[in-house]
Amino acid sequence: MTLSGTQAAPAARRDEISLRVVPTRHPLRWAASALALLLFAMAANSLFTNPAWEWEVVGEYLFAPSVLRSVVLTLELTALGIVLGFALGTVLALMRLSPNRLLSSVAWGYVWLFRSVPLILQLLFWYNLALLYPRLSFGVPFGPAFFDVGTMDLIGPLTAAALGLALHQAAYAAEIVRGGLLSVDPGQREAAAALGIPRVRRLFRIILPQAMRTIVPNAGNEIIGLVKGTSVVYIMALPELFYQVQVIYMRNGRVMALLLVAAVWYLALTTALSAAQFYVERHYGRGRS
Repeated sequence: MTLSGTQAAPAARRDEISLRVVPTRHPLRWAASALALLLFAMAANSLFTNPAWEWEVVGEYLFAPSVLRSVVLTLELTALGIVLGFALGTVLALMRLSPNRLLSSVAWGYVWLFRSVPLILQLLFWYNLALLYPRLSFGVPFGPAFFDVGTMDLIGPLTAAALGLALHQAAYAAEIVRGGLLSVDPGQREAAAALGIPRVRRLFRIILPQAMRTIVPNAGNEIIGLVKGTSVVYIMALPELFYQVQVIYMRNGRVMALLLVAAVWYLALTTALSAAQFYVERHYGRGRS
């Protein structure tokens, strides 16, 4: 039995209707999005309509000379902590990977110690080092000293802060660099060694550029974290950003407005660093399949 043209057309339409794709509905997703949008609108409305935030005071102090100087000091402490920390951390990472058990154990002990002790405690230790050693001697180990200096003259508040941040950061940087080096295919090392490339050149020209793909994201997070972590040095009365806004609001009583000034600057600094991290990651990610 065959169908006529008039009978076949409705059958084809029925097949098309039965095969129509119906998109999956997500009512909970839409409800969650609406709730998030509502909460954001409520927060923004409160932030910009509540006179207690005192935005005019925020504008007055946001670019005040004392605040700008504190921002510069915050950046200087961050740069010192990161540069010295990652320089020492790279050495520690190479020691951890060394077949020499003594070097590996010393590096492991360093990482264990400085990751276990809170940063604020380390800063206080270096700041009060003169209580343990009033004078520091330089000379032959276990032998005569050539000269000595007063600890307070050598290690002031700024030096103690930079030293504490760098030594603390080195413990985390060591693990970041070690993880990056281990992420490189061992065949790369073997091929470079088979070609007779010297060890130092092998490290800096072949292994490290590949390891940077893993190192950069974690290092970027550490840099951003250290920008905020410098606020801990307020205990040394160093005029970094957090300490400076405290000094100002203790004089004028505008607590929330000055805290908002610090928040705006921290947001600006971390946003700029996040943007820089994005481009550095893209640079080292070229060629990755």
